Amino acid sequence: MIFVDIDHNLINLLNTHKSYKIIIKGEKDETLQIHNIRGIHFDDTARILDEISSTSVIAISVGQAALPSVIPIIAKSLQIRAGSDRPQPLDIILAENMRDAAGYFKTELTHLLGNEFPLNRLVGLIETSIGKMVPFMTKEDLEQDPLQIFAEPYNTLILDKKGFRNPVPNIRWLAPKENMKAWVDRKSFIHNLGHAAAAYTGFLVHPDKTYLYEILDDPEIFLMTRHAMLESASVLMRIHPGEFTMEDLVDHIDDLLSRFRSKTLRDTVFRVGCDLIRKLGPDDRLVAPIKEAIRSDLPYDRILYALVCGFYFRAKDEAGKYFPADEIFNHIFIPDIEKLLIKICKFDPVKDNQIILKARDFCKEINVRYKPEILIE
Repeated sequence: MIFVDIDHNLINLLNTHKSYKIIIKGEKDETLQIHNIRGIHFDDTARILDEISSTSVIAISVGQAALPSVIPIIAKSLQIRAGSDRPQPLDIILAENMRDAAGYFKTELTHLLGNEFPLNRLVGLIETSIGKMVPFMTKEDLEQDPLQIFAEPYNTLILDKKGFRNPVPNIRWLAPKENMKAWVDRKSFIHNLGHAAAAYTGFLVHPDKTYLYEILDDPEIFLMTRHAMLESASVLMRIHPGEFTMEDLVDHIDDLLSRFRSKTLRDTVFRVGCDLIRKLGPDDRLVAPIKEAIRSDLPYDRILYALVCGFYFRAKDEAGKYFPADEIFNHIFIPDIEKLLIKICKFDPVKDNQIILKARDFCKEINVRYKPEILIE
């Protein structure tokens, strides 16, 4: 197994030890030792191209902001691969937290390689729905062993069966799905939405709390979060008929809430809620299901309430600092709910006027009930 990273120290450690530890944080910690690994620094383009050009599968998990730096290298490797006598397809597992990751990659690769490049034949773009959560690691944890990774016991990777060009790997915890869009939406509309609803409503009530389990111990926050998730589950059922049952989605919601409340996970309110411009954006976890609910004439008030709470979110990390992008959000912040919904969420001031009126009522309720430092009207 080969890792590529921009951290010189991490790559040097990987190549020195050729292994790393995964600590499964459950009722009792379990340690897995992963062997036979090596690393390549991101600057070593020649070695990266050599490795990608000769393998059948790679996985990408760098975050949306870094993708423009990664895709050109992949495009170059595909050109090299296409020039061989019998080019084998390359399957790319897109372990990114974004909707329509395959469409984004296809557009970018086509732009770099041209319309004549046999992209559909030589490249498998495999979307994923990543439900596994990473327990919080302190500075001391990282200093003790920079290579160790904490993980929760949940271990299923949902991915797009139709995306593969080579045979689907026979790995125990892979869960290939035929209708991948439905499962990507399930992650965004339920898992990600639940995280956001808990963090944003919980921060208003308990701005002094650090961990997600602490705010979800409040029955009011727990129920508000669950009701928002249930509203979104109804939306999911409507836009993907026949893919899920409500019973399955309710079980999924209750399992997620149980995992969110895990003390061993130590997930922070800051981590779950930060990056406001993205998470309150038009295609993300709160606005997207609201728009789908409107199209389907379904309830969305609890989701909208969580969205409005998000505009008041000002959590800081353990060092007392805001997430960098949230500094930008704070500077452009407009204490007018209509302008926020139009500017950040991209709601239409005329067509979505009913949403704006409801959101304004929620702001009045929040301002009176919680007396936040920042008032929105």
